[in-house]
Amino acid sequence: MIKTAVVILNWNGEAMLRQFLPSVIASSCEEGTVVYVADNASTDGSCAVVEKEFPSVHLIRLDKNYGFAEGYNRALQQVEAEYVVLLNSDVEVTEGWLRDMVAYMDTHPDTAACQPKILSYRHRNMFEYAGASGGFMDRYGYPFCRGRVFDVVEEDRGQYDEVIPVFWATGAALMIRQEVYQKVGGLDGRFFAHMEEIDLCWRLRSQGFQLVCIPSSKVYHVGGATLKKENPRKTFLNFRNNLLMLYKNLPEEELASVMRVRTFLDYCAALVWLLKGDWANVKAVCEARKEFHRLRPQFAADRRQNLANTVLNTIPERWGFSLIWQAKIKGRNTYSALFKIFH
Repeated sequence: MIKTAVVILNWNGEAMLRQFLPSVIASSCEEGTVVYVADNASTDGSCAVVEKEFPSVHLIRLDKNYGFAEGYNRALQQVEAEYVVLLNSDVEVTEGWLRDMVAYMDTHPDTAACQPKILSYRHRNMFEYAGASGGFMDRYGYPFCRGRVFDVVEEDRGQYDEVIPVFWATGAALMIRQEVYQKVGGLDGRFFAHMEEIDLCWRLRSQGFQLVCIPSSKVYHVGGATLKKENPRKTFLNFRNNLLMLYKNLPEEELASVMRVRTFLDYCAALVWLLKGDWANVKAVCEARKEFHRLRPQFAADRRQNLANTVLNTIPERWGFSLIWQAKIKGRNTYSALFKIFH
């Protein structure tokens, strides 16, 4: 069996493949490592680029665009490896980036998944929004990271170089045990894209698995290559999927109260966009909530199954405060500032 499979999901990313695949191939030379590109039925020249310019890369052709979540589920069914790495197509990796993650996973069998330190491709001394140095979540479902709280992104000065448990590891560069991935059902394909890795990580943590960030491994992520920040489609997916994730995973005693607060907070967000004259994002929030209520009955069985499988009801990396209150009102907009208050 292959030790590590690096799997890049691609859709019409011909230019990004040419730009970033060379670093992945050159820096993933460890014995037992194979690089795959899983193509979501691209209509550009992506497949031809892989076959002609990168013959060492294994190409998986999917029959249609399944999105991020289901695309990976279907691709990983065709991969046999101890560890699989879900790697975005807009990531530049560094020499030896896999080595420390594999070594940690080999020596910590209770750890299901890990991520490297994620830095910005364009501003290389800064953390990158989508993952930074490991992810956490507040009581109401708002994710944040060591190095990024809402839109405040910190400079990397080595302040978050310790290996620590995290609540979620970014889907931009996620190493996970293939056996565990399949056991817990993989990513939820109904999410299509956004929040699906946090939902997966919540299931992993609630079942007692550990998740960590390995900062000695680092990569550089462009970010926003598929949907730009505050794109209404991205807003819709983030709000809808976040609500679905909460419904699937919240302990029974928290569900009603958290959902009431989220209703209020979601409409506050819509009001902020309204005051900015951004009608498209106001509509996206409202449509997301409407779609959540329409889809919720379809996730009832998933919720029952998740709660039945739970062995860790209180997860330490899910902090019991409101991130909006602490960051937006109190001004504690870095992980370090939050940590000083609550630990």
